[in-house]
Amino acid sequence: MSENEIRILSAGAPKTGVRLCAEAFTSKTGIPVSVEFATAPVLKDTINSGASDADIVVAPIPTAEAFAAKGYTVDNTGSIIGSAMAAVTVKIGALEPDLTSAETLKQAILETDSLVYNEASSGQYIATMIENMGIADEVAAKTIRTKTGAAVMEHLHSSELMSEIGFGQAVEIQVQIDKGLNVKLVGPLPKEVEKVTTYKSALLSRSTNREKAKELLNFMASKEGRQICKETGLV
Repeated sequence: MSENEIRILSAGAPKTGVRLCAEAFTSKTGIPVSVEFATAPVLKDTINSGASDADIVVAPIPTAEAFAAKGYTVDNTGSIIGSAMAAVTVKIGALEPDLTSAETLKQAILETDSLVYNEASSGQYIATMIENMGIADEVAAKTIRTKTGAAVMEHLHSSELMSEIGFGQAVEIQVQIDKGLNVKLVGPLPKEVEKVTTYKSALLSRSTNREKAKELLNFMASKEGRQICKETGLV
């Protein structure tokens, strides 16, 4: 690791935008940047335990606010990176669920042979949504939980089932589609149950490379940085 290297620890959903911002910053300044990605629960545990040696963290706003309240991040640093929407994905050629309303999605969940979503924060939301629909017990036996969002699409890609519904962040689904996985983005969750997660960057209090890290944070907040993130599907 270079002495001047800036280290970022980021949640998974905005990872393409964060990575491309880091690459553009390095191209402009020559300052190396390394980026590590983790699910939101793992990211939270890593920062709370003091195990991270990162300079910058990118996390969902509630998590970022909790870090700030505990003094783990420096006040008035960083910016909003963008928002990701929870969405539905299926294997190409599979029956697509009707996302017109929460009721039509509920019916599709009951009728499908299998449900797949992750154990991270986006998957925790899906579990809560299904509980609120009152069908958690009915679908428990056909539910598959993966460690990451990418693993949801990898499962669908290799699955032989043609009646299977996957859930994930729209930006993450698109990344896997771009990688050539045989999956399709059906669309965001219906309005009544939609989930939008907004991500924020901040300087970690333990950073040993503060000035250069602040330069990168300023770049991510700039018009160019925001455009890079927007082009990856963040809204």
